[in-house]
Amino acid sequence: MNLQKELFYQEFVQRENELLRAPYNPELEFYSTIKAGNVAKIRKLCEQPLIAKEGLGVLSQNALQNMKFHFVITTALAARYCIEGGMEHSAAYSLSDFYIQKADQCKTPQEISDLHPVMCEDYTKRMKRLRNQKICSKHIALCIDYIYDHLHTRITVDTLAELVNLTPSYLSRLFKKETGSSISEYIQIRKIETAQNMLIYSEYSPAQIASTLAFPSQSYFTEIFKKHTGLTPAKYRTFYFRSTKI
Repeated sequence: MNLQKELFYQEFVQRENELLRAPYNPELEFYSTIKAGNVAKIRKLCEQPLIAKEGLGVLSQNALQNMKFHFVITTALAARYCIEGGMEHSAAYSLSDFYIQKADQCKTPQEISDLHPVMCEDYTKRMKRLRNQKICSKHIALCIDYIYDHLHTRITVDTLAELVNLTPSYLSRLFKKETGSSISEYIQIRKIETAQNMLIYSEYSPAQIASTLAFPSQSYFTEIFKKHTGLTPAKYRTFYFRSTKI
């Protein structure tokens, strides 16, 4: 059963790139990944070169200029989402200016396509550092990285305590002090955020999602999901399936 849940979760992560639309009309998941500072996932989402993405709109009859326009749009949206995630306006826009100038110097569409994952990963790494800067200790940063990487499993305080070689009680106090949330609350919120994305960008049923994210039952998953979003999973999908903020 644990293997099946992990396969569901990994399949969802692998399929996300297939579910993304062209960069000029991006899905929320792509930019949310940058905003969350999830470097491993943004690398996966960028495996398909920008130049090879289907559905790119024709913004210019000149192939090079067309790629430049798409790159500028992607960069501007990355900056916007990072600002929403807490990056300083000046830092986000300075980085945007830097990469747009780099793109302007490119001589071929392929050069711009090669620059695209570099830009996305740069923003993502900066958001990860920003997230970790809010955490005072290495112990909590390690716990948070573990949580993000193991949302498809049942994560316990004991597991995290063993990971960082602290007692469960001390880790719990430290985690609450540094994040403002208990360990269980933090894990729950991250799982619900992932469930929201799975409801929007996949066709997995609420029951499959509940199992994939290691909720003890579908009814408990529904209860917690409604507590955080105000909607049942089914209603949430009805409103937001394959929708975007852009």
